[in-house]
Amino acid sequence: MTTDRRRWMALYVLCGGLLMIVLDATIVNVALPSIKEELGFSQSSLAWVVNAYLIAFGGLLLLAGRLGDLIGQRRVFLIGLAVFTGASLLCAAAQSQGVLIGARFVQGAGGAIASAVILGMIVTMFPEPREQAKAIGVYSFVASAGASIGLLAGGALTEAINWHWIFVINLPIGIAIAVASLRLVQDGDGIGLDQGADMLGAALITGGLMLGVYTILEAGGHGFGSPHTLGLGSVSIALLAAFTIRQGRVANPLMPLRLFQSRNVAGANAVMALLVVGFFSMFFLGALYMQEILGYDALGVGLAFLPSCVVMGTLSLGYAERLIMGIGPRAALVAGLAAAAAGLLLFARAPVDGSYWIDVAPVMVLLGTGAGLAFPALMTLAMSGATQSDAGLASGLVNTTVQVGGAIGLAVLATLATERSDGLLAEGERTAAALTSGYHLAYLIGAALIAVAIVVAVAVLRPDHAAEAVEEAEPAPSGAGPAYSEAA
Repeated sequence: MTTDRRRWMALYVLCGGLLMIVLDATIVNVALPSIKEELGFSQSSLAWVVNAYLIAFGGLLLLAGRLGDLIGQRRVFLIGLAVFTGASLLCAAAQSQGVLIGARFVQGAGGAIASAVILGMIVTMFPEPREQAKAIGVYSFVASAGASIGLLAGGALTEAINWHWIFVINLPIGIAIAVASLRLVQDGDGIGLDQGADMLGAALITGGLMLGVYTILEAGGHGFGSPHTLGLGSVSIALLAAFTIRQGRVANPLMPLRLFQSRNVAGANAVMALLVVGFFSMFFLGALYMQEILGYDALGVGLAFLPSCVVMGTLSLGYAERLIMGIGPRAALVAGLAAAAAGLLLFARAPVDGSYWIDVAPVMVLLGTGAGLAFPALMTLAMSGATQSDAGLASGLVNTTVQVGGAIGLAVLATLATERSDGLLAEGERTAAALTSGYHLAYLIGAALIAVAIVVAVAVLRPDHAAEAVEEAEPAPSGAGPAYSEAA
């Protein structure tokens, strides 16, 4: 088998692992009513089936990405895959609330460990700009479309069999991906723990991120101005600030701050944070609009999102690489952001008696176009300033931006939408109209944030096609080889 073919097979294997992990962030959503009935969850405790996964996932991404640089990215990927697959078995077998919530936390940790290093391995495998753009297009499609596919798969499995099978399906897939990874992905040694084994820094960043995600997820219930939210939020910010200060002072930092010397890396992560707020609001609140206002069932919601996946896949897999190499990643990004903002503005006029083909399908096409153009360009820019020894960290940083930025944005927009709906209900407005008006407010805010992202992209990001090098970056160590196996 040729080296080139093996590289692309390795890419598909890694993206298969990513898809399995991304699916589990949403596949459980449509099964929640069945889980609630069988295990006796209350409405408030049921949220922890989702939150336990998100807290571990969002909190460990950055640490896992750096560990990939230090001890080897394939090794970290396989460890995470094993933890995720084992936890999936526990989830499937769970007969009590405590076991399921605990297993979901472990599953989130495994998902973070495995997914944090995937983008770094892809960039290392494909150093040539054109091939790298194409490979990142594949990665971006899987990362952004996986949530929609999760709704469809979750609805189908839950209705056809039962909720346990949304976790059982991970077992054969996880084992197959592990076996394929051992054959196709090279086991690099990394640069060594002595180059960044900052245990105190690891504790600060992990604790700060986990506490931050927890605070965000709980803010809707306690209120953003409550002592609970402000107190825990302050502690989280203090931990993250202490981590940042420490990274500038220790000899071998866990997260070398030189990475942020790149305007493209810093700017792309800022744009990513603004963009995912809009997409998260569309995805979650749009699903609620279709279920509560239009009356769709779980499978119907998944099918409704299908056009966005098709358009996203067509652009990410077929055209993103040509556009990025032709007009540059910044121009492709701005075009994608404009399409996404237009989609949210269009959704903000969807009526109570909306029609799918008039009020929903065009939105899905626009948002699919936006994601298909913007995410590959953003991934390219966000990884452009990383040296080979920092690829895992840059990969983990991108994923952390998506997860934490999305969680913050969704919590804020969902709260604002609820407050608007409650206010209208108190004034005597009909329930459907009040809920729809709340969703509209969230979409408009999401569109405004994407408009800010366009300004940041134009003002901060560099328009050149070449990858930007980090100033004073050290040369890649000889031990950090390509992330694919050249053995026949």
